[in-house]
Amino acid sequence: MSLTDEERGRLADVVRLQPTKNGELQDAWEMESGSDVHGYLENHLKEYYYRDDDSLIRTTAEANDLVDVEPGVEPDAVAKGGVPETVRVPELESRIVDVLAGPDERSQSVVSVLNALREAYDADPEVDAVRRALRSLERKNVVEVVYRTVPTFRLAVARDEITVEIEE
Repeated sequence: MSLTDEERGRLADVVRLQPTKNGELQDAWEMESGSDVHGYLENHLKEYYYRDDDSLIRTTAEANDLVDVEPGVEPDAVAKGGVPETVRVPELESRIVDVLAGPDERSQSVVSVLNALREAYDADPEVDAVRRALRSLERKNVVEVVYRTVPTFRLAVARDEITVEIEE
């Protein structure tokens, strides 16, 4: 099956963002709903993706070979529940890894992470963007959630045990 330029570009997004969800692709592709994302995947990229046991979207080895982008994480490590050695993430996620509590520290709420970002980077991202970024890092097994009064977050691994690259 040959892919159009749009299909190849969207497949590259899935490779880069994996493991991902419909909502994350909806934002990346500026679609109206998660149903639209599902329809696109089924109608255009069916041969190149699958859903894992947690219903997260992942790409096949063939898909990874078709596009010229690095996967967001090493597929085998995360699929087996391990922590990847390297992650390729957007700048906001990289900054979160820099300011987030370590694995032996008290976990932080989304608002606490937002305030740490403001202080460290003189930036003011939307609280929903911080929440989405934390959840994306959680899906990559870089961040763990600790449920207290509200969900809180901390790194699942020491900073020096993971390489974080900013995707372009």
